[in-house]
Amino acid sequence: MLTAHAPGRVNLIGEHTDYSGGLCLPMAIDLGTTITGERGGDVVHLTSDAMEAPAHVPLDVDEPSIVEPAWARYVAGVVAELRPTQGLVGHVTTTVPVGAGLSSSAALELAVALALGATDEPLELAARCQRAEQRASGVPCGILDQLTCASGVAGHALLLDCATLRVTPVPVPDDLDIVVVHSGEHRALADSAYARRRAEVEAGLEPRLRHVRTENQRVRDAVDALQRADAPALGALFVESHRSLAEDFEVSTPTLDALVARLCATRGVHGARLTGAGFGGCVVAVTERGALDDWVGETAWRVHAANGATVRQH
Repeated sequence: MLTAHAPGRVNLIGEHTDYSGGLCLPMAIDLGTTITGERGGDVVHLTSDAMEAPAHVPLDVDEPSIVEPAWARYVAGVVAELRPTQGLVGHVTTTVPVGAGLSSSAALELAVALALGATDEPLELAARCQRAEQRASGVPCGILDQLTCASGVAGHALLLDCATLRVTPVPVPDDLDIVVVHSGEHRALADSAYARRRAEVEAGLEPRLRHVRTENQRVRDAVDALQRADAPALGALFVESHRSLAEDFEVSTPTLDALVARLCATRGVHGARLTGAGFGGCVVAVTERGALDDWVGETAWRVHAANGATVRQH
């Protein structure tokens, strides 16, 4: 019997900068996906608490994007990338909300890869799972999600340089709360304008490039604010980032804007911004300790920086 676990992630700041070789500041979080099972056979068969139908994927799968049910496509993408010599029968549990922008798919991919016997170092494991997601979804995603979930360090955010793929841990002060709040708008990247935004960056569209340039600087400034334990400065950067994402990159929605405004008007909240690709999903807020205790529940989570993906035999 084995247990493979991979965390979700929240991106503190540095949105839509990864695929242009920019800077990001995410952290792996203490919400994650766990697979328990045994290797063997010639298929990967996984049941899930969160899904009605199981994932049943042959080891020779060649078109992950058409596998049903839809969640099994991510399993199939990993199988297609790894080409394992033996299958897996197991069960999936998760505390990462699906479609919220907290990398539920990356957590699943990494857990599947480790459960199937992948022994790569975090960077190569992340790259393989990034390719798996691209094959599964057709979305040209960057490596931010998978690399964060593979490389997490408890108590630290991660400064990712997506040009060099260097990962630098940055301590998160103990007196800060990081709270993620779901907007109520379900986000599906494959149904969004994500690919169009990426194409616009690559084509040099000025508002999009303005966001990328200023966001990269905000990441540098956020690292400095964390190192100085300057929570108000960090919060102000969150607010600037959200404004840029809403106006220059146009990936916010009225619902996200209203939620950010409501959070920023709450006593003890230093700042808030959409997190993830946008078009719905979640907002992340940086606050004084306990400022959003009344919010935490089924659709809001106080998250802590966690270690990256692991597997153990037992």
